[in-house]
Amino acid sequence: MERESMEFDVVIVGAGPSGLAAACRLMQQARETGQELSVCLVEKGAEIGAHILSGAVFEPRALNELFPDWQERGAPLNTPVTEDHIHYLTSATNGKQIPHPLTHKTMHNQGNYIISLGNLCRWLGEQAEQLGAEVFPGFAAQTAIIEEGVVQGIITADMGVAANGSKKESYMPGMELRAKYTLFAEGCRGHIGKQLIDDFNLDKGKDPQHYGIGIKELWDVPPEHHQPGLVVHTAGWPLSENDAMGGSFLYHIENNQVVVGLITDLNYSNPYLNPYDEFQRLKHHPVISQYLTGGKRVSYGARAITKGGLQSLPKMTMPGALLIGCDAGTLNYAKIKGSHTAMKSGMVAAEVVFKAIQAGDEGGKDLDGFTQAFEESWLYRELHQQRNFGPLVHKYGAIAGGGLAWIDLNLFNGKLPFTLRDSTPDHAQLKPASACSNIEYPKPDGKLSFDKLSSVFLSNTNHEEDQICHLVLTDSDLPIRDNLPEYDEPAQRYCPAGVYEVITNDDGSKHFQINAQNCVHCKTCDIKDPAQNITWIAPEGGGGPCYPNM
Repeated sequence: MERESMEFDVVIVGAGPSGLAAACRLMQQARETGQELSVCLVEKGAEIGAHILSGAVFEPRALNELFPDWQERGAPLNTPVTEDHIHYLTSATNGKQIPHPLTHKTMHNQGNYIISLGNLCRWLGEQAEQLGAEVFPGFAAQTAIIEEGVVQGIITADMGVAANGSKKESYMPGMELRAKYTLFAEGCRGHIGKQLIDDFNLDKGKDPQHYGIGIKELWDVPPEHHQPGLVVHTAGWPLSENDAMGGSFLYHIENNQVVVGLITDLNYSNPYLNPYDEFQRLKHHPVISQYLTGGKRVSYGARAITKGGLQSLPKMTMPGALLIGCDAGTLNYAKIKGSHTAMKSGMVAAEVVFKAIQAGDEGGKDLDGFTQAFEESWLYRELHQQRNFGPLVHKYGAIAGGGLAWIDLNLFNGKLPFTLRDSTPDHAQLKPASACSNIEYPKPDGKLSFDKLSSVFLSNTNHEEDQICHLVLTDSDLPIRDNLPEYDEPAQRYCPAGVYEVITNDDGSKHFQINAQNCVHCKTCDIKDPAQNITWIAPEGGGGPCYPNM
């Protein structure tokens, strides 16, 4: 069976905020000018929004530009923020609420909305299709087509290939989707984006990218515990107890529901740290448990976030293609918000690409005009303003670094005449297990805290079992030979879905087991493995989680 080939003006990889905003803006311009334009957007999830997970407090700035009439169009921004609470937790029972004037102004959320980003993406997908874009969910982009140093499009993953490499009766080869320009909007640690950054040396002179792992749950709570529009953030405990950084969020949305989660910075050093179990501990703190007690957990998910900021942002253009959104790393870490910035990056890319095609460009160029347009946008100014936040808290900790960042942002509006660097990759921060203390986590109580497998069940994760494993080990012996004696194999703890296990055989030897069926596509393994031995690639299209209202 031969591979089918299709040609478009623009192919977009990924139906997150950046890719969908780009598709909408491209088609808007085509309508406004009468220009014929073919745009194809492919998404590996079974439906638009299936793989989307974010807090999310949403800043509507980019949406206001893209669809000024979004309210009339029925965009699902249903819960305006009414209150902001920020707490610094000092122990399992104690902490203090920080007075509003002393909080970082980047964390003030007046005018923002608590949303399900997955539902917003579903709505954006509808707008893109109504404008004339072709949207293909369930198709995983597997590789970029690169010919003579130019990106010419993508090839989607084959379907129906067994784990042993043989073709099943259901076999269907992937499609070649060729385009004048391809926009890569895969989200954090996109596997094609990662390869393109390496192939085209896009990160030359940049700091290494930095990441966090965000773990989130959706809860039904008793009406008496529900305060629609309340935003609660915490820092400190439990992560501070293990010299790690990050923070939690708890947002009250509509319908007597709250979302709760913990972001753990992936620069932590103790290999015994377990971000999932840190989150389970967090929910027992009175600041959090007061809202969850008596409630019911209804969904679970996890996703890495890209948070290196401006110093880690690679060159976003290459011949025939652009990197946009979290595939490049446009999230504003000081705000803990990346949806509005991702959307704006997609809109800027769409305008530059459309201008080129309208002028008769046949594609394949390195659109340097994007760099100028990006640097003239409010997106660049926002990232430049917060550029020192991450390096400050990483170098000096949450209290001292946070205080210095407060001075930088609140008093000087991010205009201090220096730019700090953060040059150590997250995976290189791990210390040997022998230099660290083991961490004993409490057993889950089944009321506020839960085990990993019951959590994965709530993510609706599913993969065709008889397929090639999408978690590829460069050296299959390394986990037991090197990582186990040096780091007590941290993959069995940093994965929030129980994918990796160290199993003891009958003869006492060990083997490394990969339960790929459990994978929620968070990409943490690809980021944190100390040997960089694990590569995440896309499984068959339609596999993975299917998040409702996340």
